[in-house]
Amino acid sequence: QVHLVESGGGLVQAGGSLRLSCVLSGGAFSSCGMGWFRQAPGKEREFVQAISRNGGNTYYANSVKGRFTISRDNAKNTVYLQMNSLKPEDTAVYYCAAAVGGMSSYGKEYDYWGQGTQVTVSS
Repeated sequence: QVHLVESGGGLVQAGGSLRLSCVLSGGAFSSCGMGWFRQAPGKEREFVQAISRNGGNTYYANSVKGRFTISRDNAKNTVYLQMNSLKPEDTAVYYCAAAVGGMSSYGKEYDYWGQGTQVTVSS
């Protein structure tokens, strides 16, 4: 059974940085496209970034362009989200997800989800 566990969330001041990690167990990590999504209170879940199976291609939301970077280490079954220049509007629960069909910006195309990690950015 595939299991995803995120870590690295926390409280940070605006302009600061955080690095989220997500470890996949129980499945073939290198066969999955991986994505990060987030959901703020009272808002729908939104796509943040995605990365292809071998890490050669990435896709990002315009809202995080130039500030967030997704990467993966297939030897460690881990995907990362480096978040720089954080803004209060980045406050949300961040979820990683795995897609057997390859990376996508659509949540419905992901097969497995983590439990989420809270990121709070203070002004």
